[in-house]
Amino acid sequence: MTPIEQLSQILPTVSDVVDRIEPGQLGAPTPCSQFTVRDVLDHMHVLGGAFGYAFRGEEAPEIEPPPRDGRVPAAEFRKTMDDLLDAVGSPGAMERTVSSPMGDMPGETFARLVAFDGLIHGWDLARSTGQDYPIPDTVVAAVDEFARGAITDGMRDGDTFKAATTAPQGAPRLEHLVAFSGRTL
Repeated sequence: MTPIEQLSQILPTVSDVVDRIEPGQLGAPTPCSQFTVRDVLDHMHVLGGAFGYAFRGEEAPEIEPPPRDGRVPAAEFRKTMDDLLDAVGSPGAMERTVSSPMGDMPGETFARLVAFDGLIHGWDLARSTGQDYPIPDTVVAAVDEFARGAITDGMRDGDTFKAATTAPQGAPRLEHLVAFSGRTL
C-alpha cells in the first residue's frame, strides 16, 4: 500500500474525529505525554502545514496554530490535512528529497513517517475524546510494517519516540502499533 493510499484513509478519518471534539475536551490529557487534546491539534496543524510545503519542494513560511479562543479549530484542521494530502500527491512529491525534522530523506519515506505519526496522533485524539477510530486493518498493517523497520532504538529519545510498551494480549493490531510507538494503553 502506497503512503498516498495510507494518508488518503488516515487524514480524513482524523479530521472526522476532530469534527466531533467538543470545546470542553480541548484541555483533556492525551496518551501523548505532556500534550492536551489542543496541543495535539496544534502540533498536527503546524507540522502538517509545513509538511505540505516540503512535499511540494517549497520553503514553508512560519505557520502558527489557530487562536486558542475556546473553540475547536476543526475547519482549519481539515483544511490543513486536505492540503497535506494534496501535497503528498503532487507531481514529484514521492521522488523529491524532503527536509524533515529527522533529516533529509526521500519523499516516499517521509510520507510513510507522516502516515505513522498521523495514525498515532489520530488515535490519541480519539482515545482522549471517547471516540471510535475506524481505520481499516489494511492501513494499520501497512503502517505497522513500515514503522517496525523504520523506528530504531536510537530514535527513542523519550521525546520523539518513547520506549515501546506492550499491548494487552488479544488487543487489536492498532493498539499493538500504538504500544510500539511508546504509548501506554
